[in-house]
Amino acid sequence: MMMRILKAGVFCLVAVAVAGAPLRLVAQTNQNPPAPTQPAADKKAAPAKKRANGPFRGKLAAVDKVARTITVGKRTFHITPQTKLIKGGAPATLDDAVVGEHVTGGFRTADGGQLNATKVTFGPKAEDPAAKKADAKAGS
Repeated sequence: MMMRILKAGVFCLVAVAVAGAPLRLVAQTNQNPPAPTQPAADKKAAPAKKRANGPFRGKLAAVDKVARTITVGKRTFHITPQTKLIKGGAPATLDDAVVGEHVTGGFRTADGGQLNATKVTFGPKAEDPAAKKADAKAGS
């Protein structure tokens, strides 16, 4: 009787080991090769990705009417046919730009890294007539 119990126990252990072996093998296989890693020197050498679009503001440093560019600080923005130019709340042209005046606007970076202005406002922000009426009522 003891021998039968011992044989049954060994048989159960062998059966569990055989049944569990394929599961371990499947879990260990990797269908995707590991991703190649770059050395640390290559990571530092890669240039930082520049911002694709955003605002700008500052003093107008230069205007080039022939090349259709403006320089604000150290950056040069290209004026495209789609660029909206504004001065005093009204549409403007590059002829209205005065070096040294305050400029605000927005830009997008082209594929070649060129900064294209989307909107440029020359001079201080135009006052809103509704804001003037509100100030007048508040002062009364």
